Amino acid sequence: MGRKVTVATCSLNQWALDFEGNLRRILRSIEIARNKGAKYRLGPELEICGYGCWDHYFESDTILHSYQVLAQLLVAPVAQNIICDVGMPVMHRNVRYNCRVIFLNGKILLIRPKMVLANEGNYQEMRWFAPWQKSRKSEDHFLPRMIQELTKQELVPFGDLVLATKDTCIGTEICEELWTPHSPHIDMGLDGVEIFTNSSGSHHVLRKAHTRVELVNLATIKNGGIYLLANQKGCAGDRLYYDGCSMISVNGSTVAQGAQFSLDEVEVLTATVDLEDIRTFRAEISSRNLMASKVVPYPRIKVDFALSCHDDVLVSTSEPFQWHFHSLGEEISLGPACWLWDYLRRSQQAGFFLPLSGGLDSSAVACLVYSMCRLVCQAVSNGNKEVLVDIQRILNRDDVVPQDPQKLCSQLLTTCYMATQNSSQDTYNRAKELAEQIGSYHINLNIDGVVKAIVEIFRIVTGKMPQFLVHGGSSREDLAMQNVQARVRMVFAYLFAQLSFWSRGMRGGLLVLGSTNVDESADINPIGGLSKTDLRTFIQYCIERFHLNSLRSIVSAPATAELEPLAEGQVTQTDEEDMGMTYKELSVLGRLRKVGKAGPYSMFCKLINMWKEIYTPREVAEKVKYFFRMYSLNRHKMTTLTPSYHAENYSPDDNRFDLRPFLYQSNWPWQFRCIDHQVLKLEGAEGDQDFDDLD
Repeated sequence: MGRKVTVATCSLNQWALDFEGNLRRILRSIEIARNKGAKYRLGPELEICGYGCWDHYFESDTILHSYQVLAQLLVAPVAQNIICDVGMPVMHRNVRYNCRVIFLNGKILLIRPKMVLANEGNYQEMRWFAPWQKSRKSEDHFLPRMIQELTKQELVPFGDLVLATKDTCIGTEICEELWTPHSPHIDMGLDGVEIFTNSSGSHHVLRKAHTRVELVNLATIKNGGIYLLANQKGCAGDRLYYDGCSMISVNGSTVAQGAQFSLDEVEVLTATVDLEDIRTFRAEISSRNLMASKVVPYPRIKVDFALSCHDDVLVSTSEPFQWHFHSLGEEISLGPACWLWDYLRRSQQAGFFLPLSGGLDSSAVACLVYSMCRLVCQAVSNGNKEVLVDIQRILNRDDVVPQDPQKLCSQLLTTCYMATQNSSQDTYNRAKELAEQIGSYHINLNIDGVVKAIVEIFRIVTGKMPQFLVHGGSSREDLAMQNVQARVRMVFAYLFAQLSFWSRGMRGGLLVLGSTNVDESADINPIGGLSKTDLRTFIQYCIERFHLNSLRSIVSAPATAELEPLAEGQVTQTDEEDMGMTYKELSVLGRLRKVGKAGPYSMFCKLINMWKEIYTPREVAEKVKYFFRMYSLNRHKMTTLTPSYHAENYSPDDNRFDLRPFLYQSNWPWQFRCIDHQVLKLEGAEGDQDFDDLD
C-alpha cells in the first residue's frame, strides 16, 4: 500500500499584470515539480495576475486575462497528472474574491476563496476583495464560457471545502489565515486533513523571517501534518520586495527551505513524506484526539487520484534540518539589492546615477548597487540564463558574460561628487576612494557657479542678498541658502542621469538613486525605509564581507550635509546638531511614533522610564515636544517622498503605509499641556487641577 507522497511548493518572481511572463513562470514551476516526482504543486498568492495589482483589481480586464491564463494552464501538457493549485481573482455572484483554483487533468476541483483578508500596513485587501465568511460551506460557481468549453464543466464548488484523494486529505489556507488566532488548519487537522497548503504574498521586513518560519512549524507541532508555504519573490512593481522563504514542514520540523533572497525567477521545493509518520504522530496525542472527536467536520470533495504510488518501499523521505537565518547586515545587503535588480531590468533603463557625497547614506546606496552586481555575477556563474539575458540587454552587448562585480559596477553605476565652497577635502576623498573600490564610473564637478547665479538673480529682483547664519544672516536666510545647494544638486542629478551615457557615446538613461533625505528628489530610494542605526550595521557588514576599507572613515565621520560654510577648511555643521538630537534618539522616537502608535503624551510617559538614567523628565519632555513640532512642520514632505524600499514597520511612507494628515497644529497645545502637567508632578510641583483625571 502506497503511503509516501511527494509534494511541491514554489517561489515565483511574478510581476503585476505581466500575464505572459507570469504564465511562463507558472508553467516552468509545474514542469520542475513534475520532474521531481511531485503530485501536488502549490504556487504563491494571486500568482496569475501578480499580487501587487492594487486598484487594477477593480478592472474587469484583470479577471478576464486571469481566466485566459487559467485556460492555457488547464490544457498545458506539463499540467497533467499533477494537482495544480494556482491563485487568481474570481468574481462570484458579483462579489470579487481572492481565490485558489485547484485543478487536475483539465478539470477544476475547487475554487477556494480567502476567508481572512490582510488589511493592515501595506496590505489593503478589503479595498478590493470580500472575505468568504461561510465556514465549511460552499456554493455552485458558474464558470465563464471560455473555461466551460475546455473543462466541460458548467458548475464547480466554490467555498471552504477540503480535497479527499485516494490516500490523504488536503486543506487550503491563504496567507493571512496562518497569522490569525484561530487558523483554519487547526480544525482541519482535527478533522483529519493531513496536508495543509498556504499560498502567500508576504513581503520582506527586517527580522521577520523567523516569525514566519515559526508560525509554519507551530501549525503542525501540536496537531501533526504536512504544511506547504508558497510565497512570491521579487519586486512586483512597487515599494515591496517579496522575499520567498517558501518551505515545507512536517510535524513541526522543517524539511525543505527556499531562499529568502535570490535572482532566480523560479524556485521549486519538494519533499517526500511518509503519511504514516503523520498518523502515528497524531495518534499518541490524547488531548488532540479528544478535541478531534468534537470538531465540526469539513465537507470533502472526493478526488479520484492518489499522491502516492503502490511500490514506494525504497523511496527515501525528506529529513528535518535547522533553518538558516540571515544576519541583519546580510538582510540589508541582499533584500534592497534584489529589489534594485528587478527595478532596473523591468524599467528598461541602462543603469543608476547616484550623487555620492562621501557620507554614510549615499555610501550605503552605492554599496547596495555593488552588492547587486555581486549577485548578478554569482547568478551568471551559477548558470542562470535569465539573468544573463537581462544583463546583456541592459548593457546592449550580447557578448558580455559578467564575472567581475567591480567591472560590472563600472558599467551600471555612475557616481557623482557635486562640490561647493562648503564641501570639505575629506568628503571628496571618501567619495573618490569608495568609487574606486566598488568600481563605479565617478564624476567630480563643482556647482558653485550655478548656486551663485541663482542667489544673484534673487539679489537683482529684491535688492537683498541672503547670508549664512555664520556670516550674520538669519535662520531663514541660512536655510534658504542651504536649500539652493540641495535643489541645484537635484537638477544636475537628473541632467547627468539623462545625458551622461549620451555624452559618452552610449545608449540609454539612468535611474537616479536617492539616499534617505526627504528634501531630495530621485527615481527610487533603496534605503528610505531604514533607520540610521541599521544602516551603520550594514556598513560594518560591507567592511567585513566586501572588504571595502574606505567605509571605515565614512562610518566614523560625523554625519553632515556640508551646506554651511567651512571654518578653516573644516566642517562645522553636523546633522545631529541641526536636528537637535542624535540619530539613535531619533530612531527611538520614530519607532515609538509609528510602531508603538504613541502620541506625544504616551511617548513622554514611555521615555521617562527608558531614558531615566540620562535625561530628567523635563529634558525628555523638551525632546518629545521638539520631535513632534518638527514632525508636524515636515510631514507634508512625505506625500512626495521618493518611492523607497519598504524594509520595516519604521517606515514613514505616506503613500499607503503611514496614513496621517500632513497639515498639523504644530504646537500640539492640549497634548503638550498634558506633558507639562506631568513634568510638574514629577518635579514635586502642583499641576493644573483641570488635568487631575490624567493621573
